[in-house]
Amino acid sequence: MRKLVVSEWLALDGVFDSNTMDQWFHPFESDERAAYIQEGVLTSDIFLFGRVTYEMLAPIWSQAKNNEMGIVDKMNSMAKYVVSSEPLNIPWENTTRLQGNLLEEVSRLKQEPGQDIRIAGSATLVHSLMPSGLIDEYRFLVHPILMGNGKRFFKEGKGASRLQLIHTETLSKGVVLLCYQPNKPDTPVNTL
Repeated sequence: MRKLVVSEWLALDGVFDSNTMDQWFHPFESDERAAYIQEGVLTSDIFLFGRVTYEMLAPIWSQAKNNEMGIVDKMNSMAKYVVSSEPLNIPWENTTRLQGNLLEEVSRLKQEPGQDIRIAGSATLVHSLMPSGLIDEYRFLVHPILMGNGKRFFKEGKGASRLQLIHTETLSKGVVLLCYQPNKPDTPVNTL
């Protein structure tokens, strides 16, 4: 059975806006961070995207041919499922548009043998899956900068979701990896 892993890159205040990555993401580049990103892709065999994230990434990665960052060959060959009510305008090898019942489709993919299913970006998709109990893990790569404004991953009005911290790691330049699992109803909550 596969795990469904949400993998996000954020500024400390939750900004994950791709238009401002030159301010909150690129200045914190390091070999450690690159190795973490590479490992995440190499331990997955399905990407699940919302349409906006897919249409942002497809033109870049589908045209890369020199296995940049050690992940391009894997990204181009792995299955990609896109949740979209609209047709996809940008082709990317091994892409399928999910049009049926999202929860049933994701549950079916999780039941198949294989590596992790990875969601990157795609905040609207993640928010729609959170109440379903299908998400197994959240991995946040938090960068030490407060942007003050920009598109935030978590929006107001979504309600509380309790998470259990399962792993932390400090990378160079102050970047922190925070890994959480959703609290199961019978899991005691550690309150410090």
